[in-house]
Amino acid sequence: MKLIASLTSPFARKVRILLAEKAVSCTLVVDIPWEDGTRVPDFNPLGKVPVLQLDDGSTLYDSRVIAEYLDMAWQPSFLPAEPLLRVQVRRMEALADGIADAAATIFVEQRRPAAQQSPAWIERQHGKIRAGLQALAVDVGEQDYLTGTGITVADIAAVCTLGYLDLRFPEIDWRAEYPALAGLYARLDRRPAVQDTRPPR
Repeated sequence: MKLIASLTSPFARKVRILLAEKAVSCTLVVDIPWEDGTRVPDFNPLGKVPVLQLDDGSTLYDSRVIAEYLDMAWQPSFLPAEPLLRVQVRRMEALADGIADAAATIFVEQRRPAAQQSPAWIERQHGKIRAGLQALAVDVGEQDYLTGTGITVADIAAVCTLGYLDLRFPEIDWRAEYPALAGLYARLDRRPAVQDTRPPR
């Protein structure tokens, strides 16, 4: 298998952590979707990473689809079997991914010439980040993990999103504002798979 990914993408990092936690052999192919010469659209018509290319040449995308496949195919599992708890985990994963998506949207918007940027659009995305972090902090509460019963793909998505905010928007002091998220991040950051996938600065 091959994982086509950017080293700074929080979505690709989620998949890379799952692969490492499951000890699944997979070749990493680094490709930056917005750079000239990118081949990402050859594998995903939406032009986004990550893309998992299977041994038969077929491809899977986006990160939630890839995570689902990895969880069905290899142990240990990071998705609960019980239906209601499973869908709650997927909701929290979607929340964390949504925060990262808003942050990535700002990053891309700010790459445009200043005269073409929309301050209102950027502020709208910042609003999503603030509301998302608040909701994620409520989900954690006083628990060690988002479900309170152990690490899941939602926790992995959360640590990737928080790490992405550190990378792109260090001025967002989410640790001070949301101590529950700071605690969650610190616990997860001790895992080798998390340490080994930190984005380059």
